[in-house]
Amino acid sequence: MSLLEAIVLGIVQGLTEFLPISSTAHLRIVPALLGWTDPGAGFTAITQIGTLAAVFIYFRRDIAVLGRAFVLSLVHMRPFENDDARMAWWIMFGTIPIGIFGLLFKDVIETDFRSLHVIAGSLIVLALLLAGAERYGKRQREISSMRLWDTQIIGLAQALALIPGASRSGTTITAGLFMHLKREDAARFSFLLSIPAITLSGVYQLYQLRDQLLGDLGVALVVAVAVSAVVGYLSIAFLLQYLRTHSTMLFIIYRIALGSLILILLAFDVL
Repeated sequence: MSLLEAIVLGIVQGLTEFLPISSTAHLRIVPALLGWTDPGAGFTAITQIGTLAAVFIYFRRDIAVLGRAFVLSLVHMRPFENDDARMAWWIMFGTIPIGIFGLLFKDVIETDFRSLHVIAGSLIVLALLLAGAERYGKRQREISSMRLWDTQIIGLAQALALIPGASRSGTTITAGLFMHLKREDAARFSFLLSIPAITLSGVYQLYQLRDQLLGDLGVALVVAVAVSAVVGYLSIAFLLQYLRTHSTMLFIIYRIALGSLILILLAFDVL
C-alpha cells in the first residue's frame, strides 16, 4: 500500500466512522472505484484506532468521569452506586453482543459480507430503518434516562454493524432514536459505546498482523491511523453540532443514492 492510498483511506475512515454512512462500506467502495485492492477487514479495524483516539480526545472529560466511577464501583462492590457508574456498566454490557457475534461470524464477516452487493443492500436497508426512526422516534429522552434494557437494544443494533454497509454509528443512532432519545444524545451514546468495541477489534487485528507491521504496511497503517484521528475528531464535532438543529435525512438520502449507484455500477460491470 502506498502512502497516498494510506492518506486517502485515513481520510475516508475519519469522515465516515462517526457519520451514519458506514466507514467499512466506504473503505471497500473507494478502493474499488480507484482500482486499488481491497485493504481488508484487518486494515479497516486497525485504522479505527485513529478514530478511537478522536473519541478519547473529544470526550476526555466524560470518559474520565465514567472511568473513575467504574473503578470506584468495583472497589466499593456496588456496581450501580451512582448514575456515572451505572452508565459505565451499561456501556460494558452494551458491548457484549458485538463481541459475541464478532467471534461467531468472524470468517464470513471478513469474506462474504465484504461483497459490494451486500454493502449496497445494507446501505439502503439501514437508510429505510433510519427514516423509520426519524418518523416514529419522539426525541424526548436524554442519556441520563437510559436503563439497561435501552443499552442492550442499542448494543444489539451495534452488532448489526458487523455487516459492512450497515454502519456502527448508523445502527446505534437508529436504535437510539427508536428508543426516543434526542438525536444528539443518541449520537453521544453511540460514540461512547464504540470505545470498548473499537479497542478490542483494533488490538486483535494488530495482533493478527503483527508480523507485517515492520514493513511498508506498518508505515501505511501509522499514516492512516494518524490521518483518521484528526479527521475523526472534526467529524465528531460536526455531527454533534449538526444533529442539534437537523434531522438525519441528509444521510438517509446519501445512503440510498450510494447503495443504488453501487448496484447500477455492478449491473453494468463497472465494479
